Amino acid sequence: MKTTLYDGAPERANDRADLPSGRPEQEMRTYRFLARAGITFKRADHDMAETMEDCREIEKVLKAPICKNLFLCNRQKTDFYLLLMPGDKPFKTKEITKQIGSARLSFGPEEFMWEYMNCHQGSASVLGLMNDTQGKVRLLVDEDLKKNPYLGAHPCINTSTLKLHTSDVFGKFLELTGHEATYVRLTGQA
Repeated sequence: MKTTLYDGAPERANDRADLPSGRPEQEMRTYRFLARAGITFKRADHDMAETMEDCREIEKVLKAPICKNLFLCNRQKTDFYLLLMPGDKPFKTKEITKQIGSARLSFGPEEFMWEYMNCHQGSASVLGLMNDTQGKVRLLVDEDLKKNPYLGAHPCINTSTLKLHTSDVFGKFLELTGHEATYVRLTGQA
């Protein structure tokens, strides 16, 4: 996978020949939000990252872990969650439901992900919470992610990945979005 590393945001939305229609508005809005927040980052532009294997290649360039971002909901589709966890850790729903006191969880429908976080399947990340102005999505974070000084996250599109300071994400960024992280312990065991 061809990956190019840059400091900060792109200068223009149409700076990539491989994206004929240019960068989508939700990506550019992410860069503007981070600039207003004073959050600095490195940016890797790459082909569409569709799997965790693709993300591992990007991690080598960024020198930062890219976590799994799972958009989940309850059976009634009334409670929504974004779970951030290490990419190499298996996800067991039973393990998370016990910790948050919720009934069975499943993957949330893409239309709700778009409505609340303004991103599609494969592009979800903590950065999408800037679009959840009504606080519909509860953030769940595997406590192992706090151990890394950096975190890789898509800017609401999976053709770029940002290397952010973990402290900025779980500090300034969440504060500005009005979200709080609920830390959970995931072992990957049933």
